[in-house]
Amino acid sequence: MKSTIRLIIRLARAEDAALVHRLTQQAFEEYRGQLEPPSSAHDETEAVVVAALVRGGALLAFIGDTAVGAARFVAEGEHLYIGRIAVPPNWRGKGIAMALMSALEQQARELGLPAIELGVRESLPSNVRLYEKLNYTVLRREQHPRNRDFISLRMRKEI
Repeated sequence: MKSTIRLIIRLARAEDAALVHRLTQQAFEEYRGQLEPPSSAHDETEAVVVAALVRGGALLAFIGDTAVGAARFVAEGEHLYIGRIAVPPNWRGKGIAMALMSALEQQARELGLPAIELGVRESLPSNVRLYEKLNYTVLRREQHPRNRDFISLRMRKEI
């Protein structure tokens, strides 16, 4: 019989900045040396996360007392922009990213925003597939701001 996990998702507080930072670093470590240009997540400090929390916010996912995921957000005009969806490799495949995305949709509704947007590198097809599975569509293809030879996708979902 398959066991079910009890996932708790809550808003991150200011004192959670170090935890959000740690989860992000763990989740993005697999991309170190693999992406060109490198992910800017590798250069982030805890102070950058604190500023992101002040500007917008973040969600944290827990199984029991163990933090298993994080995602950041900021209201931008008529949509909620989400980024740094971070689930460390040992917690992937358990529905955590999908649960975070669902909670972000609820966050957008609570803020009275009718849509969510995100950016994803075209060179990460498994990430693109996840968002497509959740009914995000490509709004536009853009040259990556730090390397014009690579493409970023701006994706959107009306909620």
